[in-house]
Amino acid sequence: MAEILPLRAWRYADTFNSKIEELTAPLFDVVSSKQRELLYENPLNSIHLSVPKGADPGNEAFETLQKWKSEGILHQDYLPGIYVYYQYFRLPGETTERCRKGFIAQIKAYDWEEKQILRHENTIVSAVNDRVDLLKKAKIQASPTHGLYDDPEFKLEQWMDEAIQSPLYELEDYQGVREVLAVIHDRKVICEFLDLLEQKQVVLADGHHRIEGSIALRHEMKKEYPEKKWKAHDYHLMYLTNAASDDLKILPTHRLFYGLTESQDSFLEKLSAWFEVKKFGDAEEIGNYALHKPFSFGLLLGEEGYVLELIPEKYKTINHDLPEVIRKLDLAVLHEVVFNQILGINREEQRNSSQIAYERNFARCLRQVRSGQASFALITRELSMRTVMEVCQSGHLMPQKSTYFYPKALSGLLFASIEQSEFEFNYDAFFRKSEG
Repeated sequence: MAEILPLRAWRYADTFNSKIEELTAPLFDVVSSKQRELLYENPLNSIHLSVPKGADPGNEAFETLQKWKSEGILHQDYLPGIYVYYQYFRLPGETTERCRKGFIAQIKAYDWEEKQILRHENTIVSAVNDRVDLLKKAKIQASPTHGLYDDPEFKLEQWMDEAIQSPLYELEDYQGVREVLAVIHDRKVICEFLDLLEQKQVVLADGHHRIEGSIALRHEMKKEYPEKKWKAHDYHLMYLTNAASDDLKILPTHRLFYGLTESQDSFLEKLSAWFEVKKFGDAEEIGNYALHKPFSFGLLLGEEGYVLELIPEKYKTINHDLPEVIRKLDLAVLHEVVFNQILGINREEQRNSSQIAYERNFARCLRQVRSGQASFALITRELSMRTVMEVCQSGHLMPQKSTYFYPKALSGLLFASIEQSEFEFNYDAFFRKSEG
């Protein structure tokens, strides 16, 4: 069902192998501004392609890319491959190391209506437009999105385990995750990957804005290269992992609000009409508090902390226009009650509101509120994988930034060109049906 292709990746030249840790970059929205500035200081860091700066970021990335190619900083692998990507990590408080196993390939940028790639979140329109502009001008993909396929028999792991024994790179990232990349060039083995994915739908775990950028570009360029069977702009760079694995972790994403125009007492009074509001002894510890009850949240407001629990009778009065699979989500209730009912920001406005920010790091939420930069923070609890799959299969969408799959894929381990001349290959050779 989902068509994938091996990838003729662009990578840093072998002379940079010992420095690859300094050249990769985390996704833009998971590091602080100070960390990002350090990355920008390195003129060869991949952030100059994934999140370029300047008045015209797309052209900045294009010029940087051409310079790196001409100076031999980046080389393109001669043969297409499936790039095996393992991430070894520990969660806070754990002593056992986990390993998330996956691979990076190109996947067709299907329209959502085709139901080959299933999404679960709304997107922010301005962010999608930025990705389209960057793709059109730079013609490079530096950050793979993250997709899930379901393979309870773990058919591909045998080849991935074998390949990872001869890594191209092995490094430790900004969060202490050990990242290992290898490649498979064997045509018969690559066929196994393509055959398996051809039977699967893919659930998009992370990267909704980036893939929407690819979908939009595919539409915009559909009349280009009419003589070509395989078109570079039809494909998107994706890191694919097995949803049947035990090492998929979804962390919560908290909400920050800026520019509250009423007093804290007035805001608390309005919250009390919807929630049971319990003062928490030490605001700094709310991040460690287990929110077990449905529709319960932490609140950081001024110097104080609170626990909010929706009054049960109130649930019956909200979100009647939403399908039940969405209506029963904590975040759907949070967005409807706090942002819509109390603060008067409707669902569509919430997608583009400059007053609402999304933050995974509790300590940063605390700093933003304590410093007075943010008016308040709402602390959320994690979603289960089962819930995400239910929403995806329903065809409905959660509020934006509902999930945070940990760990994130790195940018800069490899790059996928959407320049047609750099994409060209006889991809028919990787499909068994072409063997006759």
